[in-house]
Amino acid sequence: MGTGQEQVKRELLLDGLDCANCALKIENGVKKIKGISDCSVNFVTKTLSMHTTSDMDEQVVEEAKRKVLRLEPHIRISEKGKSSQGSRSSADSINHTNDHVHAHAGSGAHTHGHTSSGHDHAGHSHDNAHDHGHADGHDHDAHAGHSHEHGAGQTKVLLARLAAGSVLVAAAIWSPLEGWAQLALYVVAYLIAGGDIVLQAFKNIIRGQVFDEYFLMSVATIGAFAIGQYPEGVAVMLFYQLGELFQGLAVNRSRKSIQSLMDIRPDYANMLIGAGEETKRVSPDEVRIGDRIVVKAGERVPLDGIVKAGRSMVDTSALTGESVPRELEPGSNVLSGFVNKNGMLTIEVTKTFGESTVSKILDLVQNASSRKAKTEHFISKFARYYTPVVVILAALIALVPPLVLSGATFADWIYRALVFLVISCPCALVVSIPLGFFGGIGAASRNGILIKGSNYLEALNDVKVVVFDKTGTLTKGVFKVTAVRPEGGRTEDELMELAAIAEAHSNHPIAESIRAAWAKDIRTQGVDDYDEVAGHGIKVSVDGREVLAGNAKLMEQSGISYTTPQTVGTVVHVAESGSYVGHLIIADEVKDDAAAAIQALKKLGIRKTVMLTGDAKAVGEAVGRELGVDEVYAELLPQHKVEQLERLEAAKSPKEKMVFVGDGINDTPVLARADVGVAMGGLGSDAAIEAADVVIMTDEPSRLASAIRIAKRTRTIVWQNIGFALGVKAIFLLLGVFGIATMWEAVFSDVGVTVLAVLNAMRVLRVKDI
Repeated sequence: MGTGQEQVKRELLLDGLDCANCALKIENGVKKIKGISDCSVNFVTKTLSMHTTSDMDEQVVEEAKRKVLRLEPHIRISEKGKSSQGSRSSADSINHTNDHVHAHAGSGAHTHGHTSSGHDHAGHSHDNAHDHGHADGHDHDAHAGHSHEHGAGQTKVLLARLAAGSVLVAAAIWSPLEGWAQLALYVVAYLIAGGDIVLQAFKNIIRGQVFDEYFLMSVATIGAFAIGQYPEGVAVMLFYQLGELFQGLAVNRSRKSIQSLMDIRPDYANMLIGAGEETKRVSPDEVRIGDRIVVKAGERVPLDGIVKAGRSMVDTSALTGESVPRELEPGSNVLSGFVNKNGMLTIEVTKTFGESTVSKILDLVQNASSRKAKTEHFISKFARYYTPVVVILAALIALVPPLVLSGATFADWIYRALVFLVISCPCALVVSIPLGFFGGIGAASRNGILIKGSNYLEALNDVKVVVFDKTGTLTKGVFKVTAVRPEGGRTEDELMELAAIAEAHSNHPIAESIRAAWAKDIRTQGVDDYDEVAGHGIKVSVDGREVLAGNAKLMEQSGISYTTPQTVGTVVHVAESGSYVGHLIIADEVKDDAAAAIQALKKLGIRKTVMLTGDAKAVGEAVGRELGVDEVYAELLPQHKVEQLERLEAAKSPKEKMVFVGDGINDTPVLARADVGVAMGGLGSDAAIEAADVVIMTDEPSRLASAIRIAKRTRTIVWQNIGFALGVKAIFLLLGVFGIATMWEAVFSDVGVTVLAVLNAMRVLRVKDI
């Protein structure tokens, strides 16, 4: 691919994609297609996102569809909006029916496939029509299997099959029928309960996917029939289907919980038509820069813009995690995703929907799953080898002991091998681990923290060194009068008024801070002869008396003795008629939660906190002391910050991770150099979102501690699931080998453990850590 070729982003909705391993298999397959530079599959939102070159776009997309259907023939593909700039979210609740390409409208057999690991939950049908608005007109009814995501219709059908199978097997056990008649009842009950699973196993074998869940269940239950264990063969299939139903409900609930965190995509925009007050309801995609939209009370702001008319309180919690509403007035910037609480707002749009804040956030969170954590890669590799190894062991268990041990029968050891097979499915891991990480990313986003991948979420666990930029990160980046020190018998008000009069016409940030501190009308009567002395300050006549306001050079130039304060900050000296009146101290104000953030990080086990600044050494060290930062490096240019970061990197252990926290605009090189780059106050800042691995959407450094806490909780839950699943399976595998565990226990260890692991993974979503 030539570097000069334009990149086009395309998204496909993969209806029926219900697990992480089949998502990984599709992702790896599509990535190999010539003309695709990048590809990621998100199994939670069922979205395949890929970047193609514009000159090959259509043929590459068609090849990608063919590849998906070769790998997972049950999947229905619908194509989402075509965009080379802003992405179209899978939370898109506008129906883009014309764009839908029904690449496969076969039986509707929807799969939940762990096929890269050797097990494929094929045939899973669902009809939840995608809470985020996919409405392609498909009737999701026919299914060759069962689903981890059951709609009401499928649930009723499955329950009816379970009831019918249970009645027939009970009749076979308790009726006086014997021989072929009794066997026929068992066979009919088995086919009603699990015929779809056997059929899917056969289809998968034809496709070359042997070691999957359907194969294991089919072999185990048909094997039970072969050795005369008819009731157990049917009962295991019934219990397995019931367990899958509960597992499907658990996964579906977890998916909805995760997706609800990202339910911030606006459905429509009220666009003003012509010069009048008439509005037209349109898709946010149709609104252009410069158009005006109206947002009524209770509505979600659909696009970024500037308030032109109206006052209102807006709820920003969906984007920032802040519970306190924000007040908007004419001239205020407003971001898509805010919810208007009371008044009506007229907004002039400044960004198209594809470039809007809400679109970028949705895209960021959706694509987070493409950057996988080491734990996820471990589970994928583990599952790939685990199932075939267990199948081989099961064959050895069935064949070796009867040939070696005296008195051992084939029927007994085959039964043990079949139990061993049922236990072997690694469902609990391949379903719950990605859900856990995605849930952690979702929980962070609810707290105003965007994490670009589960690899970064995992990396936050190992952070021991945190490096902060000062201005705009630990401080507000806004000058403020911090001290007023009158002399010569003057009051603070007199000193402030003289300073405000002198600075009335200056656009300098220091002048603005003085006028803001005075916060009263500035007198103009009797004020003339305004003169701004470059590099010194201001001279002005007030009622015929000369007033000076400026730095020490201005005082020395006029021969006025002045006081040199010990306080760190910019000093503005004021004199009137040749006499010193006093001085003001103006400094960049420290953020309210900055000191608490440093303390919270230390409590979380952060070994060293460092502050880098381009400010004077005295200013930097004063802020560092105030906040309790361990090391301060001042008077640094951007390239020096990178050099300092590299020195800190060399001084730490290779296992330790280092975070750099900056404002995301001037700190791009340093953000890129750190193990994890965190952009502060990045809401609405394209530079921050591009440069950083983590974006904190508010100006609060304390959110970094929240992010680390969420990361630690996520890892704890993920490893709980790994330990629990492997531990239970190990116990039941041993019990199965020694003939203690029956198929009932085997099915519980497979399906029951998965349900419990998925429910445990959902606990990540309940993190509300501010």
